[in-house]
Amino acid sequence: MDNQIDNKFKPIGIFLSITFALSAIFYFLIIYSGKLGGGAGQYVMGLMWCPGISALITMKILKRNISDLGWKWGKTKYQIRSYLIPLLYAFIAYIIIWSFGWGKFYNGETVNWITESFGLGEIGSGFSILFYFILVGVFGAISSMSSALGEEIGWRGFLVPELYKSQGFTKTSLITGLIWGVWHLPILLFADYNSGTPSWFAMPCFMVLVISISFIYTWFRMKSGSLWTAVILHGSHNLFIQSIFTPLTEDTGNTAYYIDEFGIVLPIVAIGFAIYYWSKRNELKTSA
Repeated sequence: MDNQIDNKFKPIGIFLSITFALSAIFYFLIIYSGKLGGGAGQYVMGLMWCPGISALITMKILKRNISDLGWKWGKTKYQIRSYLIPLLYAFIAYIIIWSFGWGKFYNGETVNWITESFGLGEIGSGFSILFYFILVGVFGAISSMSSALGEEIGWRGFLVPELYKSQGFTKTSLITGLIWGVWHLPILLFADYNSGTPSWFAMPCFMVLVISISFIYTWFRMKSGSLWTAVILHGSHNLFIQSIFTPLTEDTGNTAYYIDEFGIVLPIVAIGFAIYYWSKRNELKTSA
C-alpha cells in the first residue's frame, strides 16, 4: 500500500520539487530588486515559466509523452467561455466597488494618459475608455496569455490531471489552488506584488481568490481536455483586472482594501463562481 501511495504521488513530488527549486532563483532576484519590474520585467517572466519548464522536465524524467499535457484545442465554446468568465467576475466585483463608493469610476489620470497615448486629440473620455478596452482586450490578451502559458503548462497541464486521477474534482481544485497560492507568497510578502494593503490582509484575500478560481480552472481543464482553457482563463484574468479595471478605479481613501486580487470584494465574488462550478462537477468524467 505504501508503495502504491509513493508511486501515485511521486510524479507530483518531482514536479513540485523542480518548480520550487527553479522558482527560488527568481524569488531571490525579484525580492533582492524589491519589485516585480526588476530585470526589465524579465525576472517575473522567468518565474512564471518555472512551472511549465518543470512540467516538461518532469515528463522527460518519467518518460512520458509531452503531448499528454493537453495541447489539443478542444471545443471552441470552452475557449470563448474561458475568455469571458474572468471579465464577468471582474465586472461584477468592480460594479459593487464603484456602486458602494469603495472606489470610483473612473480614474481621471489614467484616462488622460490613455487619451494622450492614442495621439488622436480630444476624443472624449468615454471613447478613450471604450477604444482602450477593445485594443487591450484583443491585443493585450496575446501578451498576457504568453506569460500565463508558462504557469499553466505546469499547474493545469501537468498538476491538475495528475491529481485528478486519484483525488477527484474537489480535492484537486483545493490542493492545486493552495499550491498555486503558496507559490506566489514570497513575492507577495517580500516584494511589491500587492495593490497597497498590509500583508496580513492581502495574503488571505489572495489565497481565497486563487483557491476559488482554481475550481473554475479545474472544471474547464477536465471538461475540455485542453490546456488552452487554463491559459486563456489565466491570461484573461490578469488582463482585465491588472490592465483595465484596477487602473480605471480611482482611490477614494481605502480603495486598496476592496480592489484587485488583494482586496476583499473579488475573492467573495470568486467564491460564488467556485460554488457554481463545484455544483457542475458531476458533468466531468469520474476520476480513476
